[in-house]
Amino acid sequence: MNKIRNRNLRKTLTTLCCLLVIGLPGYGQKLPKKDEILQQLRLANNYFMEKWPDAGKTIITNKERPANIWTRAVYYEGLMALYTIDADKRYHNYATQWGEKHQWAPARDLFTRNADNQCCGQTYIDLYRLDKHAIQIKAIKDNIDAMVNSDQVNDWDWIDAIQMAMPIFVKLGVTYNEPKYFDKMYALYAYTKYKEGGNGLYNPEDKLWWRDKDFVPPYKEPNGEDCYWARGNGWVIAALVRVLDELPKSDAHYQEYLTDLTNMLAALAPLQRKDGFWNVSLHDPTHFGGKEATGTALFTYGMAWAINKGLVDKKVYLPIVTKAWKALSKESLHKNGFLGYVQGTGKEPKDGQPVTYTSKPDFEDYGLGCFLLAGTEVYKLANSL
Repeated sequence: MNKIRNRNLRKTLTTLCCLLVIGLPGYGQKLPKKDEILQQLRLANNYFMEKWPDAGKTIITNKERPANIWTRAVYYEGLMALYTIDADKRYHNYATQWGEKHQWAPARDLFTRNADNQCCGQTYIDLYRLDKHAIQIKAIKDNIDAMVNSDQVNDWDWIDAIQMAMPIFVKLGVTYNEPKYFDKMYALYAYTKYKEGGNGLYNPEDKLWWRDKDFVPPYKEPNGEDCYWARGNGWVIAALVRVLDELPKSDAHYQEYLTDLTNMLAALAPLQRKDGFWNVSLHDPTHFGGKEATGTALFTYGMAWAINKGLVDKKVYLPIVTKAWKALSKESLHKNGFLGYVQGTGKEPKDGQPVTYTSKPDFEDYGLGCFLLAGTEVYKLANSL
């Protein structure tokens, strides 16, 4: 009964937040000018490109990994987004070097169903669209074609996978004008949403996602609430944005994806911290609470994109985005381009800790990718105001 009351109270608070947010202290801020935003993005990106001039150099942490794993692939998603507003040939060359040094193949295995290892394909496809070299798209298309031609739909058993692989399907469908990719994409998404872990990883009451079956009820956070990991939900936001950005509106499931996105954004709005960030545990701010940049960047990406597309009320979401971007660009971004408050890899609030201004995560690349995705949409937003 207490849980029901808490949820009803939260729904009421969400509604009040969305109605009154523009009157709250600190919400009179304005976005920086677009040139300032672009300089912030360049600063962060240049730091990384100078640190990693060889796009094929393996990544060594606790072990050696190829440089086209998901963490680096997310960075290149951000770089390609930056390229759309800042057509610096260096970006194209850097991404091309990355693809060439990995033979335009998925990470680790030439044939894989693993979303993490397929993620690099998003950038390969983007480059293929620019350059029209068949080798750029062949391996990732072969992988996805194998999935399309099978009956298996339970591959995405953790919500991060939705971002890592789902946009590849829509990109292939649009590139080849072939709806079969859209259909398989939905079958995979629907299994994760409605069936994985018993009844699916999406909670329609709270409009948020459990990271995987380990976190579905009866699992609880220390305060008794469900565990909704910020970055995990951020990955879903990013996936839905990237799918909706390309999927034809005539697709049978377009409206469901759009509803899922806008419902998530509404659920996230009242959870923003006063300083503009979101906590790593969305419903338990006391469980490793504090500033965290990756979840914040992904939420900012989704909200800014939705404003730019006219899908949400600008009066409600612009102040939230403005506050979040100020947090990311003024508190996370260092003067040399390094990003602080980035939670290291993992699957829940306790992983990748501590998260501080100066702490270095085990991988620096995906945090930058999230920052560039967010900043690119914020730049477009500032350009339209």
